[in-house]
Amino acid sequence: MRSRRSGNLATYLVLGLVFLVVLFPVYYGLVGSFMGERDTNSFPPALWPVHGLQPDNYSSALRIIPLGSQYLTSVGQTLGIMVGQLVTSILAAYAFVFLPLRWRGFWFAVFLSTMMIPFESIIIPNYLLISSLGLKDTIAGLTLPFLATGFGTFLLRQSFLSFPMELRDAARVDGAGHFRFLSSILVPLSRPSLAALGIWSALSAWNMYFWPLLATEDPKHQTIQIGISQLQSSDGDSPGMVLAGVMLALFPTLLLVIFGQRFIVRGLTTGAVK
Repeated sequence: MRSRRSGNLATYLVLGLVFLVVLFPVYYGLVGSFMGERDTNSFPPALWPVHGLQPDNYSSALRIIPLGSQYLTSVGQTLGIMVGQLVTSILAAYAFVFLPLRWRGFWFAVFLSTMMIPFESIIIPNYLLISSLGLKDTIAGLTLPFLATGFGTFLLRQSFLSFPMELRDAARVDGAGHFRFLSSILVPLSRPSLAALGIWSALSAWNMYFWPLLATEDPKHQTIQIGISQLQSSDGDSPGMVLAGVMLALFPTLLLVIFGQRFIVRGLTTGAVK
């Protein structure tokens, strides 16, 4: 009994240490965003604003770089990609599960094969297409190459397979067509998987850097991730202001993970056990 308690105590201590290591960068980013140059450039580094809080770091970051418009661009890009991937994944997964397709396994393998192609290998054709359509510096240009995803189709297909086919047969007897069954029965019952896919899509879209850097030229139409790098190069002697920009970019994803983690776990485990 005593050895079991000692083992549990050691486990909690290790987990607590890991938690502190993971949490420390977030803590220092938040505290450092209120530090002045005397604190951030001191040695050893200060872990608290010793010489007073500097909330002006946030206003300075918003003044030097158009982070306000870049923030809106990031929100628009994230929402467009998230909605597009949800819609295309729902329709594709429904077709693979409930429609009598010929060579269903072959077409599903084709969808999965897209997950093995690095985006960097097709970035030049995508860039040429966006440029030829005149979509540079637009939300459409930022979102168009990412409106469908093989991972989302795979995730929702596994979720739809966990539903008994008797539900589809009963809906068909009641006169429900494909669209009514999808919108009234299947989608409401698949909310955990849809939430998991939506959160994953939003996090991936928000943290994009390379593609927005190519698809935009005007700083007002660029995303906040690019704005942070511009902020660092514009005033490298003020780490507190750079950390303020980092926290502005981090807050949405941090809140999304904190309040959506239970949906991620439920959505990713749906269909794992029948």
